[in-house]
Amino acid sequence: MGLATPLPADAPQVRVETKVPPERGRTWLARGATAVLVVSLWLCPAPSGLDGVAWHLFALFVAAIFSVVVGALPILTASVLALAAAVLTGTLSPANAYSGFANGTILLIVVAFLVARSVVKCGLGERLGHLVVSAFGRSTLGLGYSVFLVDGLIAPAFPSNTARSGVLYPLVLSVAEAAGVRPGDEGRQRLGRFLMFSGMASLTVSSALWFTAMAANPLGAAIAKGYGVDIGFGSWLVASSVPTLVTMALLPLLLYKVIKPEVTATPDAPRAAHRALEAMGPLRRDEKIVATTFVGMVVLWGAAATLELDSTAIAFLGLGILLATGVLTLGDIAKEGDVLATFIWFAVLFTLSGQLDALGFMGYLGGRLAGICGGFTPLLAGVILIVAYVLLHYLFVSQTAHLLALFGVFLDVGKQLGVPLAPLAFQLLFATNFFSANTPQGSSANLLFAGSGYLSQGDLYRLGALTTAFNLGVYLIVGTPWLVLVSR
Repeated sequence: MGLATPLPADAPQVRVETKVPPERGRTWLARGATAVLVVSLWLCPAPSGLDGVAWHLFALFVAAIFSVVVGALPILTASVLALAAAVLTGTLSPANAYSGFANGTILLIVVAFLVARSVVKCGLGERLGHLVVSAFGRSTLGLGYSVFLVDGLIAPAFPSNTARSGVLYPLVLSVAEAAGVRPGDEGRQRLGRFLMFSGMASLTVSSALWFTAMAANPLGAAIAKGYGVDIGFGSWLVASSVPTLVTMALLPLLLYKVIKPEVTATPDAPRAAHRALEAMGPLRRDEKIVATTFVGMVVLWGAAATLELDSTAIAFLGLGILLATGVLTLGDIAKEGDVLATFIWFAVLFTLSGQLDALGFMGYLGGRLAGICGGFTPLLAGVILIVAYVLLHYLFVSQTAHLLALFGVFLDVGKQLGVPLAPLAFQLLFATNFFSANTPQGSSANLLFAGSGYLSQGDLYRLGALTTAFNLGVYLIVGTPWLVLVSR
């Protein structure tokens, strides 16, 4: 090994500069802003009338969501840090902090991920994707509308929009793959984004269309009855029909214009899909098993309320059948690492949100809101209540939890301010559905789509805010006069 030759004394000095990549610099700036936010809120005294423990938990929850929105931390990292801080500071007891990991809805999401994978693995998803493309595939926009149509038709049979997402997601995934889109494929990334977010967005409005399409709908009707507002299947459908159908007609077009898929016209796609179906031949063994299992799960989910069956147990039954028949293997499950990540962060945020309500934070907000709206006209007060109800969903990771925490509070505030209760009740119940896509954690029904790989966290928050704002505008502008008319 030779010795290095020393440089002459007058040789020019070479300066080596280490530059921090702009992305890393922005990340650390965002992390600094998050730290300042959580420390500032933590050290500020709790507002009068609010318990200090609730205020500290609010600081941790807001900081976790803020860090995700500004790109400081991935949602999994932000969630586990918030949970650890809540327990180590004594804000939450370990028993309360970890309760979300035993929640049946969250387990349903995990199982739905695994069951959905069988649809793709066996080829049934590809077959369904080709069928949809053959019928609607002349344009990308047509594919988007087909997602809304299918979801709207199957929605009344599913009292759980989370369970329905387990049926819709494999179909959307298969349509995307049939269109030649894969996660990370730069050539058609916006096409995949449009199709996948169409699935999320369709769930927000299909659940508002039907009384039986989401578990919180009849629960809200029971609460509204205590205020003298009677809501049943027929009256719900009449009230929801006009604003919801208008939204379903316009929302796919809005997403199409905003996302701007790379491929717009696909006149040869139906013909290619027909050829692909011919090449696939008849249904294979695994496809038949998966199809039969899915149909059985759908039937049981549809009858779950009548037969008093647990939706999560039905999903486990379906997964067990797929494992027993060899359609899914332990090796397939071992590859689904994203499922574990989703399970952890959603369970954590679900717990933090629920504990905020249990500590009285949501009730405190309702009381403050009543004071703010005093002196407004009933119409203006009603609009403010609806907008505030929608915005507050950024603090929730469960539609049902949101409804249980705030629906009665807001109805009571509206009653005090002279707002007509029937239109207000319907608007708040519709909002409980259409605001569900405002964040990826805004509803458990979002998680399959959010974890698909086609949507970044930025996409989810940006498109979620846009969709929620559009839905809110349509329901206020179109829905309010319609509700006043039909509620007489």
